[in-house]
Amino acid sequence: MFKKILIANRGEIAVRIIRACHEMGIQTVAVYSEVDKTALHTQMADEAICIGPAKSKDSYLNMQNILSATVLTGAEAIHPGFGFLSENSKFAQMCEECNIKFIGPDSQNIDNMGNKLKAREIMIKAGVPVVPGSEGAIDSEEDAISSAQKIGYPVMIKASAGGGGRGIRVVTKEEDLINAFNTAKTESKTAFGDDTMYMEKFIEEPRHIEFQILADEHGNVIHLGERDCSIQRRNQKVIEEAPGVAMTEELRKQMGEVAVIAAKSIKYKNAGTIEFLLDKYGKYYFMEMNTRIQVEHPITEMITGVDLVKAQIMIASGQVLPYKQKDIKIQGHAIECRINAENPSKNFMPCPGEIKSLHLPGGNGVRIDSAAYQGYKIPPTYDSMIGKLIVHGKDRQEALCKMRRALGEFIIEGVDTNIDFQFKIVNNKNFINGNFDTSFISKEFKNI
Repeated sequence: MFKKILIANRGEIAVRIIRACHEMGIQTVAVYSEVDKTALHTQMADEAICIGPAKSKDSYLNMQNILSATVLTGAEAIHPGFGFLSENSKFAQMCEECNIKFIGPDSQNIDNMGNKLKAREIMIKAGVPVVPGSEGAIDSEEDAISSAQKIGYPVMIKASAGGGGRGIRVVTKEEDLINAFNTAKTESKTAFGDDTMYMEKFIEEPRHIEFQILADEHGNVIHLGERDCSIQRRNQKVIEEAPGVAMTEELRKQMGEVAVIAAKSIKYKNAGTIEFLLDKYGKYYFMEMNTRIQVEHPITEMITGVDLVKAQIMIASGQVLPYKQKDIKIQGHAIECRINAENPSKNFMPCPGEIKSLHLPGGNGVRIDSAAYQGYKIPPTYDSMIGKLIVHGKDRQEALCKMRRALGEFIIEGVDTNIDFQFKIVNNKNFINGNFDTSFISKEFKNI
């Protein structure tokens, strides 16, 4: 087992990893930008080292500085968390070359799954169902028109290197296609430095269902059930829950087995997520694979009792996965609300600033993953997530009651938040009845 791990991240996920390490008796090194000097993760870690100015490119994305900090502090491994360098194959490769263990999959896995077009081709070969789409990349406007006619409208134009909802456009009729293709292409080039595009059939009224998998370095792969991440705004997740309200035991078994096949087909190692679209007829299609820990991992932990971060560390240290598929039992229901410093009435404008007053909810089955504290100044430099509120109940109804109660107790003063908006969602009749898909927010909250 590792004696010291460097956490190449910030915010609540850095705090989450530090906690897991300390429970395992592992020393931790926090890295921070100049603006994050007083951040919670720097105070909780055994050591903290500055890696650059506020801008991500100069600090949390600065591979040389992070590797130098690792060598300087004698850390044997790096946990990248999510975002930043977590799915950067070059960084994983550099860690391998420096004899530093990257707590995640190898660079080849990241490279294969990070390119959505390549991932699609690999999954087709593995026999995993994919959304009908273009054969390879769409290189020109003429290709786009031809592919859309073959696939049939509506279609979705997608960036091969995409993520976070960028480089995606839904097109319902041919006259809108060229403009959508070119704007998505430009957006992808700006965001990812790659404007390779492909096209898929747009699945109407889908649910976004993802399966958590764990795979060790000895060929063992299991899944830990699914999460329903359909409550989204502009392809950004807002609320997640596990298990999925539309799932049956038979469908879970089928999709779980497919998720394991997908992971085995690329000899995957560590934690990962196989993401599917589930249509209203019960058909499911591979969408993408996330080769890292997910923001919403706590709800899986709540219903299975498996600590996913500890599992990541154990796998990376070469240990055999201590669970078989038969050991994974789903208990109760969990829901997560992402609490952001943003103003929903102003198009969800980020609201950085000082937290003047803070009261966190508690009680049985309530968990807070956050790096916030009273007096903490949320910088304008990074994403606006303050933390995650997670609840667990014996069933979905109890979990919803707990979430309403917990949101009511959650008080943050000094910055605007989306707490009231989350409260509206969990009190929405269609949400309560499980009548939702990925377009839920745009349909139910048209004025926002």
